[in-house]
Amino acid sequence: MAAQRFSVMVLGMAFGVFIHRTDSIYDDVPSVKYQFPKNYLSRAQDCEGDWIVYLEPSKVKNTKGYFAVAKVQEIIPDPRHADMYLAIIAPGTYLDFGDPVPFRDAGDVIEQGLLNDQGKISGRAQSAVRPLSPADFARIVERGLGRDDDILPRIDSAGTAEGFREEQSPFQHLSAGERVRQLTNRAVRDRNFRKNVLRAYGERCAITGLRLINGGGRAEVEAAHIRPVEHDGPDIVSNGIALSGTAHWMFDRGLVGIADDLAILVSRQTNDADTVRSMINVSGKLLAPERLADRPRAEFLTWHRENSFKL
Repeated sequence: MAAQRFSVMVLGMAFGVFIHRTDSIYDDVPSVKYQFPKNYLSRAQDCEGDWIVYLEPSKVKNTKGYFAVAKVQEIIPDPRHADMYLAIIAPGTYLDFGDPVPFRDAGDVIEQGLLNDQGKISGRAQSAVRPLSPADFARIVERGLGRDDDILPRIDSAGTAEGFREEQSPFQHLSAGERVRQLTNRAVRDRNFRKNVLRAYGERCAITGLRLINGGGRAEVEAAHIRPVEHDGPDIVSNGIALSGTAHWMFDRGLVGIADDLAILVSRQTNDADTVRSMINVSGKLLAPERLADRPRAEFLTWHRENSFKL
């Protein structure tokens, strides 16, 4: 543990792991706040101003493993619960991994700092809040972000001259500091957002119901933010919808909206409302993900209706 702490402090960063499960008894909203008891206070305070990785416990059915990363803005007492504290997540930093990372892979533990001198998992693995070495942080984030070509943007490079192919550069293992800089890169965040939204919606347009795959085997569907990034919309699945290009265009321009019960609304300012209605799937409602946590949150739908949808 001492060696692990020293390596963290050498870099001037204090990474950590926060354990979270969807059915948690704690008042957690991973993209906004993380609640924890007083016995974890000093560990959480060490992460203040730095980055943490979220882990879903192995005992959870179909666990996602290490599923997201975020920056802790500050640690404050929970005003509603005595002896409880909140780690406030810095706005715009939370990012779901496009490729969730398992706790174990081929028998090996990804978080090497949990191993004792005998190479076995120590009791530290039971701690809901714990320090994370720079090497483990970089390894987890590297796996979580995946490769650039896993799910590419919808537009293909059809203009490449025949007979020529761009060589892929060798894969590089970046340092923890370089991984932190990567986490603020808009292209990286967009790619991971798209992976998660398309996966949640089964690569199907949530308005039309169409699931179209192009000749290259990629889905002809886009990941739309409900509340745009430029208006402080987070890169989380519940702020996203999988839409075809046309549906995305209409949604962004407020020609269609979504009610809290997921009914699809058509603006009275649409110049061809009948055609727009004919594009909507027969249910008349958004085809939402099965997982409740992935469905659009009411606060984002409300923002879109009040700021984008044309009545």
